[in-house]
Amino acid sequence: YENEVVWSSPYHTDVCILHESRLKVFHTPPLSGIDTVLQGFRNTRLTDGPHLCSGKVEVLHNGTWTTVCDADFDQENAEVVCRQLGCGRPVEVLRAAAFGRGEGQVWTEELQCRGNESEIYSCPRTSSPKHCSHDSDVGLICSDVCSGYTLQYLNDWGSVCGDSWDMRPASVLCGQLKCGSAVAVMVADWFGEGSGHIWADVFVCHGNETHLSECPISSWSRTACSHKQDVGVICNGSSQAFHEGRVRLSGGRECEGQVEVFLNGSWGTVCDDSWDIEDAQVVCRQLQCGVALSAHVPAWFGPGTGPIWLNEVQCDGNETSMWNCRYQLCGQDECGHQEDVGVVCSGKVC
Repeated sequence: YENEVVWSSPYHTDVCILHESRLKVFHTPPLSGIDTVLQGFRNTRLTDGPHLCSGKVEVLHNGTWTTVCDADFDQENAEVVCRQLGCGRPVEVLRAAAFGRGEGQVWTEELQCRGNESEIYSCPRTSSPKHCSHDSDVGLICSDVCSGYTLQYLNDWGSVCGDSWDMRPASVLCGQLKCGSAVAVMVADWFGEGSGHIWADVFVCHGNETHLSECPISSWSRTACSHKQDVGVICNGSSQAFHEGRVRLSGGRECEGQVEVFLNGSWGTVCDDSWDIEDAQVVCRQLQCGVALSAHVPAWFGPGTGPIWLNEVQCDGNETSMWNCRYQLCGQDECGHQEDVGVVCSGKVC
């Protein structure tokens, strides 16, 4: 598959696997029908969830899809389901038909997984005396296939250099994986350092391609990168996309205030080192708040609280998202909240 970039989706002819927040992708030959994609997808699935790796747990039993009773469904069972579906680790087990009541039969056998099995049918099972209805259908949220950073290219695994990546190839990739559109490009080793080869090629995508292999490549391993510059992508089909990578203005009126970003599960501020009107311009554009009228520093809207996430933000001013700009994750004791940045934008753009 020379000169082909291979990414995949578990509900299509290629398969993508996320393991501990790192996207692992391998190529499979074309297959017919969803149930033949992988043995692991033949007897277990998650349905009616917001993304590919969350939903109501269903098991194929005697040729019929059945829901699973939430009684005695524990963390070890969840570990096996998420692993079997290539969905990383379990995030939360949800009970009482959290993803809606199913139809048909309820699988009443009690699973007694140890947590290290490769699939549900490898787990010991006992007949459960409990009576279960669809009001007790169990649901599961796993870490998902729509965020991560590893790429297979020319049949070789490797991470991608952040200097050669922006929102346009990220959007192409998310679309290719059936994960929606790109929410954020996470640089500075957000998903942890990779290993092995680093692909430094520049993907020149317009954003309307359907496959990353359709994007021309402008250079061949020209950029010197280390794994500290591994780039990651969060798509809006990801469980992380509900808040992760979002930007807001706090402490002022609409379209003005302290700049805050949501990373690693919490809102935090941005340090004023290198902050200027071009950076503010990008924030206003990203929030659909018109143009930047000022880039207030330091702590114009008062000192913030919580973590200080970013430092040395350097935008050219024409980016559509602050995550397209150069930035650093703020180290401990690098900045204080007296250096939190704020912006004033012209107003909401309909």
